[in-house]
This record gives sequence, C-alpha cells and structure tokens, in this order.
Amino acid sequence: MHNYWKANQLKIAPWLFLAPGIFMFVVYVIYPVFQSVNISFFAWDGLGEKEFVGVANYVELMDDEAFYKSLKNNVIWLLLYLLAIPAGLFVALFLNQTVRGIRIYKSLFFFPFVISQVVVGLVFSWFYDPSYGLFNIIIGFFGFDPVAILADEDFVTYGIIAAGLWPQTAYCMILYLTGLNAVNSEQIEAGRLDNAKGWRMLWYIILPQLKPATFIAMVVTVIGALRSFDLISIMTNGGPWGSSRVLAFYMYEQAFSEYGFRMGYGAAIAVVLFAIMMIYIVAFLIKMYRDEKGQ
Repeated sequence: MHNYWKANQLKIAPWLFLAPGIFMFVVYVIYPVFQSVNISFFAWDGLGEKEFVGVANYVELMDDEAFYKSLKNNVIWLLLYLLAIPAGLFVALFLNQTVRGIRIYKSLFFFPFVISQVVVGLVFSWFYDPSYGLFNIIIGFFGFDPVAILADEDFVTYGIIAAGLWPQTAYCMILYLTGLNAVNSEQIEAGRLDNAKGWRMLWYIILPQLKPATFIAMVVTVIGALRSFDLISIMTNGGPWGSSRVLAFYMYEQAFSEYGFRMGYGAAIAVVLFAIMMIYIVAFLIKMYRDEKGQ
C-alpha cells in the first residue's frame, strides 16, 4: 500500500483534496435536484403519505395564471438584472485608476456588497416611501406627483429589480477588478503602439482578457435573477395582489405558506425554475465555447 501511494501520490493527492468539496456538492446540490424532481410527481403535504399523481402537478401549472405571472416577472428580472454586468465593468474601470481619493470611492462602491439583502430591502423600502422617501422628494423637485412604487402593480417589479441591481453591480465590479489586475500589460502597450485608444483599446484588448470574469459574472447574475426571493419577501411579500411574485417566491408560497403545504406542486415549480436556469447557462457556455473555437 505504501509503495502504491508513493508511486501514485501526484495523481491521488488532488482527488483527496477535492473529495470533501465533491461530497458536499453531491449531498447539498445534486441529490436535492433529483429529490425535487421525484417529489414533483407526488401530491404531498410534507408530513403524511405521498400520493403518486404523475405529471398532474405540471398539467396544473399550465392553467395557473399566478405561475405565468411569476414566470413573466422572472423573465423581466433576468433581462434587467444583466445590466449589473456592464455597470460593474464600468465602475471597475473607473476604480482601477490611480487618482486622488480612489480608496474612498472604492469603499463606497464595496459597501452594497457586504450588507445583507434584508438591509438592502429595508433601505429601498424607505427610499420608495410615498410620504417621506427620497425617491418622491427627487421627482417632486421636478414637478411630478408622488408615486407609491411598491403599491403599484405596473412599477413594483421594476422597483425591486432596481434595489437588487445595487448589490449585484458591486459584486460584478469586484469580479472585474480582480480580472483587470490580471490583464497583460504588454498587450496594452502593444495596442498603444498601434494607436489603439479608448473604446478600441477596451473592445479589442481589455475585454477579451476579461472573458473568465465575464463568464462568472454572467452565471452568478443569472442565478441571482432566477432565485430572487429575499428582496421580494422583505419589500412586498409578493404583493400587491401577487404582482411582484417570481417563481422562487411562488414555490415557497405553495410549499410552505398558508396556501396549503403543497410540496409536490412547489417541487414542480422548482423543477421548471431549475430547467430555465440550466438552459440559459448551457446556452451561454456553448456560445463561449464557439467564440473560443473561432479564435
């Protein structure tokens, strides 16, 4: 055994280091995914006997208006939440300079990343308050009437997304700051010799080197948009009249709240949400692979 270890130490050691992480990933990610798929074929209240109903939960979803409203809100979240990526990039480009007081600016932009989503939700709830909120004070200065953003079915989802973009932009900014530190300075100097400046420098020299950071930012942002729950729970609790629900929140309502502990139906919603997430991420991976292959 000792001789085998000495002969294969370089091959085995990495797997020993990876084993705890792989075990945790299988137990807390892979297994729950398959368990959710299995539960989605049953009618179950979480305590009693499971009753096999086949695809009945999925059929019910097809006629559920609340499900379609939640799905529509998730699509809006997904599209607008991606604004955090270019916003984070431009903030990172600004903070990557050596100018006076840059540490103060960095601290201000880092702040949203380190605070809780609960705090973000409360801050923006006060910000949108129609009586004393800063938002209505600002628009009132320009002659507009107060708007109850979180009580308006047409604006509430966009108001919550704006709150979510604040910390998400900070997260993307950190990813891009890390990537900018690894940018090859020789390529930048070569670009300057070829008279590449401004947007040309950014597009042809810097951005291609930031692809790993962009990939991570994209995946994390997509997952964040699709699993949005905290801000909705804190700011509106799904209201008004369910207009700010997303799939993750609707799943929680069906499986764990006063709607009746419908674990099977909630699991079916979770499976749909997971499928959307995987389709989006796989499509992005394929695009990145084709871009790399094209190079």
